[in-house]
Amino acid sequence: MLVLVAALYRIIPNRPFGFAPQLAMTLFGGALFVNNKKWAFFLPILSMFISDLLYQFLYNNQLTQIPGFYSGQWINYALFAALTVLGFFVKMQKPVSIAFMSFVSPTIYFIVSNGLVWAMGGGYARPKTIDGFFMCMADGLPFYQGSLMATAVFSTLLFGGYYFIQKQQKTVLA
Repeated sequence: MLVLVAALYRIIPNRPFGFAPQLAMTLFGGALFVNNKKWAFFLPILSMFISDLLYQFLYNNQLTQIPGFYSGQWINYALFAALTVLGFFVKMQKPVSIAFMSFVSPTIYFIVSNGLVWAMGGGYARPKTIDGFFMCMADGLPFYQGSLMATAVFSTLLFGGYYFIQKQQKTVLA
């Protein structure tokens, strides 16, 4: 259910740039499925894939200008898989651990993804100079700010919700 809700949320029109739950899902999945890592990797990527399919459907029917699939898309999937590994280091009961990784994850994603956009001549095709690199980074700042906020909000919801469900179950069983 979470995968579908996250996928649908990602295609909501006019949501803030980068404000989506998938990065928080990578952390939560990595932390929760530490003993069953295939699910940790699979669920956030499945959510991205479903939302990309929906975006492509909307794009093909001229209901959005955002295509679901484009060249270089695989890089996003690879980054999400790599960032899931950070979740393996999150301590489920430690808010500082969750908060720290909720900052680190979107920061790594921002630097790597925008660095690759610059290196591959995507986006606004900034020049291959140090100034061009910083221009490309500046181009991505609205997405970075949105992903920082989204990862903080959705990590709080996912980890906090899990904590309270676990606490409630312990109370019922006691």
